[in-house]
Amino acid sequence: MGKRIVQISLLWLFALQAQASIFGNNSNQPLDVEQAFVMSGGQTGADSVELVWTVAEGYYLYQERIEFELAEGIQIDSREDSQTDTKDDPLFGKVEVFHNLAQVSLKLGRVDDSAPAVSTLKVTYQGCWEGGICYPPVTKNVDLVDLALLNPTQKSAAAELDPEPIVLQSTDSKSAAVESAPLSEQDLFAQTLSNASLLTLLAVFFVAGLALSLTPCVFPMIPILSGIIAGQGHRVNTRKGLVLSVIYVLAMAVTYTIAGVIAGLFGANLQAALQEPWVIGVFSLIFVALALSMFGLYDLQFPSAFQTWLTRGSDRQRGGTYAGVAIMGFLSALIVGPCMAAPLAGALIYIGQTGDPLLGGMALFVMSLGMGVPLILIGTSAAKVMPRAGAWMESVKAGFGVMLLLMAIWMLDRVVPTEVSMLLSALVLIVSSIYMGVFNSNYEGVHGWAKLFRGLGVALLVYGVALLLGLLSGGKSFIYPLQSFAGSGGVAAQSSDKLNFVKITTNAELDRQLAVAKRNGQPVMLDYYADWCVSCAELDYVTFADTQVQQSLQSVQLIKVDVTANDAESKQLSQRYQVLGPPTLQLINSAGEWRKDLTLVGVPQPEELLNNLQRL
Repeated sequence: MGKRIVQISLLWLFALQAQASIFGNNSNQPLDVEQAFVMSGGQTGADSVELVWTVAEGYYLYQERIEFELAEGIQIDSREDSQTDTKDDPLFGKVEVFHNLAQVSLKLGRVDDSAPAVSTLKVTYQGCWEGGICYPPVTKNVDLVDLALLNPTQKSAAAELDPEPIVLQSTDSKSAAVESAPLSEQDLFAQTLSNASLLTLLAVFFVAGLALSLTPCVFPMIPILSGIIAGQGHRVNTRKGLVLSVIYVLAMAVTYTIAGVIAGLFGANLQAALQEPWVIGVFSLIFVALALSMFGLYDLQFPSAFQTWLTRGSDRQRGGTYAGVAIMGFLSALIVGPCMAAPLAGALIYIGQTGDPLLGGMALFVMSLGMGVPLILIGTSAAKVMPRAGAWMESVKAGFGVMLLLMAIWMLDRVVPTEVSMLLSALVLIVSSIYMGVFNSNYEGVHGWAKLFRGLGVALLVYGVALLLGLLSGGKSFIYPLQSFAGSGGVAAQSSDKLNFVKITTNAELDRQLAVAKRNGQPVMLDYYADWCVSCAELDYVTFADTQVQQSLQSVQLIKVDVTANDAESKQLSQRYQVLGPPTLQLINSAGEWRKDLTLVGVPQPEELLNNLQRL
């Protein structure tokens, strides 16, 4: 036992040391694309062009990704490249690349007399950093002159021109996407995947999963798992609670892994695809059915024939089987708690860049296990303290039934107006408080746990009435239901209502807003949002409610990018700035340049956003 504890302690110390080395050292950062690949040269004769790239140490340039585009009527008769190296690239397989120096010589010719005398050669190239970052393709223009000296029959007899320096102008704003500034948190995780050993990688992502367990990714699953265990009644014990919890967490982990790999490889967000109103409605009805079962109205279980086939030797359980628990874990991961945070985004970036689903999938799986640790602890503890018989057991089951009803309302809040959700929640809380004996004036014989039970009922009544009053006064906040009564100096001042976001759903709308901001010399903040996003509402009441954040954003053009529909337009909006899912904050400076290094994924603390705004 002692040896086991020492091994676990060493693993944790190793993980913490790895995290410190990753996040504490920013000197090993990728260069700006213009520094990594310095292009020079140009037209050396009427029919000849010579281009040279000086490639920085630790970088390489793809031979096949160096492409040229000419005006109509002009063609490339021949091309000669300097020596290349063969590389087993994770993105394209075995390819020819340039290290240190790349030189390309072109011979030009005229197709017919309609070719212009002056034109532009469009040069596109792409390279990567050995540290794991691949740059977007870069496009530059090379001016071509005296093309009239070319003729269709004597392409090689053109008069030589004195070489002149050619001004190269970048025409692709994406070429500045990778900056020499410190990487964003999710890119650091992607870099970690590329550089770290397998043990370090798994340790760091397990710790990251533990951190994510304190986010809305996991909170909604607690009442579901607790309800499953409570549904076992007196037959549940610590061992069975542990087994149920482990099965639930493993199903959740496998689901996150599969969904993440699909998203990384194919760009399809499976979780987002399941946030359709009918899916949310069906799952909410399942919660209502489970809640009514907790109230003792009926017992839920599979038909006996199907249950016999499904279990085959496994322990039969009231309300389903181990397979049923796994299915609930699978559905919970996909539908209940879709979210995006830096570690998850980092793993998806790595999978998308390298196409390595095995390593990225392992990272996602271990991270999901870290997220599930609190669930296992809570599930096992719930089984241990569960009453064995009597009225207390029925009361506890009824309590879990109320939690499941509130879960159903919480899910419906994604697809129905907030006012409807507040009304339903108020009714459930008020009725529950009445059931708990709040208005029973007879306190004779009430003591111990019964007093605590009735006290909880009072708390539910107070919050339910607060929701009802807030709804009647026009409020729309579950966290601050009475903010409309607080006045300008109270809680109302702590909401994000002072921030004026422009809501857009298409690329055309985004282009117009960005053009206006650039014309006015304004920086821009893009808030990627979806109605089904669990953490997006938290962003309003944690980050945007901060007074200093609100003051700092007064001079910033605020754009809320709504990707709720998850249609082709939404996917294009997300791909435009490499957004893997909401909530994600992107910053664009007053010159219209996207600052990828300032990207924030998930719900950042106000200090993080303020720091990025200062760097903008």
